[in-house]
Amino acid sequence: MSAHRAIIEWERGQQDFTDGKYGRGHRWTFDGGATVPASSSPAVVPVPYSDAAGVDPEEAYVAALSSCHMLWFLDLAARQGYRVDRYRDEAAGHMARDERGKSWIDRVELRPHVVFSGTRLPDPAAAAQLHHVAHEKCFIANSVRSQVDVQPSFEWPPAS
Repeated sequence: MSAHRAIIEWERGQQDFTDGKYGRGHRWTFDGGATVPASSSPAVVPVPYSDAAGVDPEEAYVAALSSCHMLWFLDLAARQGYRVDRYRDEAAGHMARDERGKSWIDRVELRPHVVFSGTRLPDPAAAAQLHHVAHEKCFIANSVRSQVDVQPSFEWPPAS
């Protein structure tokens, strides 16, 4: 099987650190070379110690689920001869406390809006089935204990 790597880097700089007043901004560098500014969530650690412009781990978790689902959906749609013009997901993760009082993302809502075109168009049941299979195949969804809800919307060209 494959391995997937990321380098996570943080530096203290001139901050004292032990007083808890240190920046949580850091960098994620992926094996393909992309570098992403990251930070704790300002909902968890207030600004100025969090960088609101950085991607926080909770956002990354939601994005990873959404991206994995989309990639499977696109693959499945193409294999069935459906042309997808656009795919946009306004995904959201919801924090809760578990039975031990620990915070976790207990639910992720995927709300993909898919625009189809071409001569071969899926009916609503076939489009929904594509999402169902994409969810079943998504490596990330298969790796988590959170409930993942998929709430798609679709758009087809007007009938001629």
